[in-house]
Amino acid sequence: MPELILAAAALATGYTLGRLRPWDRLDTWVWRRLTFGGRWTRTRRGQVIVLAAHALVRPAATVHAWRHRHDPPPGRAPAPIVHPIDPEETDPR
Repeated sequence: MPELILAAAALATGYTLGRLRPWDRLDTWVWRRLTFGGRWTRTRRGQVIVLAAHALVRPAATVHAWRHRHDPPPGRAPAPIVHPIDPEETDPR
């Protein structure tokens, strides 16, 4: 009988966490803080909280950003070539 109660509690907990999506909500919160800034990024303590949450939610992205923080910016693409349109070719008559 205790196994049945434990299994039901595990299912109820899993269902509740699936409905609440705490990791997804934390990820959205971190993305908004890192993208839009605001009050959270004005103090060192707020920056540490946001960066710790980012490391918790997306560890691979955090490591990648840390390793590539001093990389030079990517080169610019060449300017597009714009060909002039001959008015005689576009005249429907």
